[in-house]
Amino acid sequence: MNFLLWTVGILLLILTARLFYLQVLNGDSYKAEVNRSDTTTETNSVQRGMIYDSTGKVLVGNQAHQAVTYTKDSSATTADIYKTAKILGKYLTVSTAKLTKREQKDYFLADSSNLKKMIKKIPGASKLSDSDQYTKVIDYLGKHPSEYKLSDAQKNKAMIYASMSGAYSLSTTYIKETGVTSKEIAEVGEHLNEMTGVKVGTSWSRNYPSGSAIQSLTGSVSNQKTGLPSDEVNMLLSEGYSRNDSVGQSYLEKEYQSTLAGSKSQTEVSSSSSKQITKAVTKYAGKKGDNLVLTINAKFQKQVQKIVKSDYSSFGGNGNSTGAYAVVMNPNTGAIYAMGGVDRDLKTGKITSDQIGSINHPIVMGSVVKGATVLGALMDGVITPSSNTLNDQPIKVAGTASKSSWWNRTGSVPITAEEALEVSSNSYMMQLAMKEAGTKYVAGSSLNMPTSIFSKLRGYFNQFGLGVKTGIDLPGETTGYTGPTNVIGKALDLAYGNYDSYTVMQLAQYASTIANGGYRMKPYVVQQVRGTNKDGSLGKVESTTQPTILNTINATQAQWKVVRSGMNMVVHGSSAYKTGSAFSSLSPSVSAKTGTAETFRGTTSTLTHSVIMFGPSSDPQVVIAIAVPGASTSSAAVSSTMGKEIYEAYWKTVQSSSGY
Repeated sequence: MNFLLWTVGILLLILTARLFYLQVLNGDSYKAEVNRSDTTTETNSVQRGMIYDSTGKVLVGNQAHQAVTYTKDSSATTADIYKTAKILGKYLTVSTAKLTKREQKDYFLADSSNLKKMIKKIPGASKLSDSDQYTKVIDYLGKHPSEYKLSDAQKNKAMIYASMSGAYSLSTTYIKETGVTSKEIAEVGEHLNEMTGVKVGTSWSRNYPSGSAIQSLTGSVSNQKTGLPSDEVNMLLSEGYSRNDSVGQSYLEKEYQSTLAGSKSQTEVSSSSSKQITKAVTKYAGKKGDNLVLTINAKFQKQVQKIVKSDYSSFGGNGNSTGAYAVVMNPNTGAIYAMGGVDRDLKTGKITSDQIGSINHPIVMGSVVKGATVLGALMDGVITPSSNTLNDQPIKVAGTASKSSWWNRTGSVPITAEEALEVSSNSYMMQLAMKEAGTKYVAGSSLNMPTSIFSKLRGYFNQFGLGVKTGIDLPGETTGYTGPTNVIGKALDLAYGNYDSYTVMQLAQYASTIANGGYRMKPYVVQQVRGTNKDGSLGKVESTTQPTILNTINATQAQWKVVRSGMNMVVHGSSAYKTGSAFSSLSPSVSAKTGTAETFRGTTSTLTHSVIMFGPSSDPQVVIAIAVPGASTSSAAVSSTMGKEIYEAYWKTVQSSSGY
């Protein structure tokens, strides 16, 4: 008895000491452990910013849809998700078009009884790890598809299960973001307490109140199903996006993704050690994406697009033409008023909207570039404003066919630089190139010019923006195409615009540089970034695009006068061979340069018809650049017709019906 008493006493003493250690010495730390909670942040997407035209009209808006969402709990198991998907699948029908065989297998095996049954069919499964067992079962089902054949109802649930399984922990994903019926909303809402993480919410998709044609300029947005673009997924993930977030995929939507996306809402979710959510506090309500206000006038944009499409269909739709493009630009600021364009499929003949082609479709432009050739020769000193008369004559180089101006195939006619622009003399431009190369022309002799003439001519062209990126705030711009320098005679073709290729946006920048007296302006289509008021209207200005001078051409006023005067004579000169007489009746008056390039598709000869024009001639406020590649001789008037109609529409729509 004494022994038992002593034993009990010692045990009580040990218990007391242990309680003293737990409750007195370390009581606070153990209490904190009991009350410990994991805190994570749940995020939800917000409405994307809208895109407006220069007058405040919505070009790209958001259409709200009732949606069913799922937020994956941090403690959610496969069994939990399976249970929820089975219940939700009773009341919600989703598309199963993209349901894969693997996803069907995963849903089938999410039922523990099915998994156990399949494991028994795997030889030596008891010796394998759980993950190896699952892999073997997946392989087995691949060879025995009849084992997991699903009904249409089960496939519907499998699709829901796959969407839920692919969600990130505490990240909200859409199970069905569009097309949810009133009956589905009612039934899902009635059973929400049975489905952990499922909610009835709102999703948004892009709409185009002013017409969907503008989408070829504004670009597209990925959706919940497509997720992040595969070529940018790693970069976007590092910036905090989820795999199923909607992001801009092209053009303005892509270029201004961070501005339009807004900031996701953030909810701090606390869960206990038993993984039960104990508290959810909204730390940040989220911020709708900022809005873009463009320099483009929606009404004028529609007019330009209609003019390009209708005139092209009437004049330029032959079998080798690939489309037509037009850009209208403010020469003093770089603001783009409109971008029109159509693409023509050479196989089917189908014509589609392609406004963005003006920045990524390089074209051999022809004689429109001759203004840059003349100014380059003036700056190089091979001609001067007061001494620039040369004889227009066919250029005959040994071993090659004769090259001449379209209006003078055989004779020799003295002309000035201004007259060379007026009548579009090819001969004059070729002689300027030879002079700049330090070569004296001798009819019938070999052409002895250094290849450095290519870089010299291109150097002057580049100062105008020809052959270099314009810097426009749109992704995907190309520099054009630069031909090889191994055939020296091609330098003569380069001088009159029949070798290198440029984009129509480069053409507009080049024309603007002439119009404003030597300032190469950076073109832009986003005028302002603005917030949103509480009533949904445009809010305060967050930023405004300022005109940017990329470089200045240091020619003298006298040298500029030669080029400007020559372009004015293209329209208002006295020569019977002037090429811009179609514009002579326009008011306000314009200066212009037309172009025709001889190109080939395979062995078939084709033409590019182009034009640049600005007005009023004395105080240029608008520049128009147009090109129609791969056309025929019967469509020679197409670019001039487009230019005339676009210029008239500009003054009626953008400025005023009374003109300048």
